[in-house]
Amino acid sequence: MNKAFHLTYILMCFCVFSVGAQITEEYTVQENDTTQTFYYMIDGDSIPREMIDLDEVILLNKLEFNSKTDRRRYLILRRKTRKVYPFAKLAAERLQTMNERLKTIEKNSQRRKYTKRIQKYIEDEFSERLKKLTRTEGQILVKLIHRQTGTTAFDLVKELRTGWRAFWYNTTASMFDISIKEEYRPFEVKEDYLIEDILERSFQANILDRQKPAFEIDYLDLTAHWNKKTVNK
Repeated sequence: MNKAFHLTYILMCFCVFSVGAQITEEYTVQENDTTQTFYYMIDGDSIPREMIDLDEVILLNKLEFNSKTDRRRYLILRRKTRKVYPFAKLAAERLQTMNERLKTIEKNSQRRKYTKRIQKYIEDEFSERLKKLTRTEGQILVKLIHRQTGTTAFDLVKELRTGWRAFWYNTTASMFDISIKEEYRPFEVKEDYLIEDILERSFQANILDRQKPAFEIDYLDLTAHWNKKTVNK
C-alpha cells in the first residue's frame, strides 16, 4: 500500500463520516466606495451614522533569515505548503458537507449508496494528483488536515476501520516517513509555526483562499511566542 493510496483513503473518509426600544437597521441609497451610511430607527426617529467596513488585516513583519540555507528551506516549505493546502481545505469542506447531508438520509441503503458515489468521485478526482506528492508534502498535508478538521488523519481512519487496521495504516505510512497521527502544533513545533506564517502571508496575498482552522490560532500571539524564544536562546 503506497502513500498516495493512503492519503486518497483519508480524503474518502471525510465523505463518509464523518426590553427596550425596538431598533432596526437600514441602508441609505447613498453609498461610496468604502463608506456606507446607516440609519437606526429608534421609536420612529432616524439617527444617521457613517461606518467604514474594512476586513481585518494583520501587519506582517519582513521576513529575515539567519543564513541562505534557512531562506532556502523556508522557500521550499512555502512551495510544498501552498501545493497541499487546497487538499486539506477541500477535506474540511467535504467533511462538513457530507456529514450534514448524511443527517438528512434515514435509510442505511441510501446512505451507503450516497457514500459510494462520493467515494468514487474523490478517488477519481484526486488519486492521480496525490500520487505525485513527495514524502514531506504528504506529511504537511496530514498536519494541515488536522488544522482544518480538528481531527488527526489517524482518528478519521479509525472512525471507519477497526483499531488494528488503523494501526496497520499508520505503520505502513511510517515506512514512507509519514505519520498519520501527526498533529498541527504551531506553538510547539517550529516547522508548524513556519507553515502558519506561510499560510497567513499567502492568504493576504490572495495566493490561497482563507479557511478558518478548526481551532483558534492567534497569529500575533504565535509570532510573539517564537520571537521570545529566539531572544531567550
